[in-house]
Amino acid sequence: MISYEPFYKTLKEKGISTYKLINQYGLSRSLLDRLKHNKPISTVTIDELCRILSCSVDCILLYKNDEK
Repeated sequence: MISYEPFYKTLKEKGISTYKLINQYGLSRSLLDRLKHNKPISTVTIDELCRILSCSVDCILLYKNDEK
């Protein structure tokens, strides 16, 4: 399972609010909702988030093995 927990930690560390992502960078509320609920997003979107936050992919997402 892909988790976007690191995304919110990165936002906090960089001092960027979701309000700023929406209004300054043009991200949609629906994208932020998808991230919040660990729903799939495109690699193009991941690339854009990395560019905005000046970070690597591991600062956006984390793979968790959900096999038992």
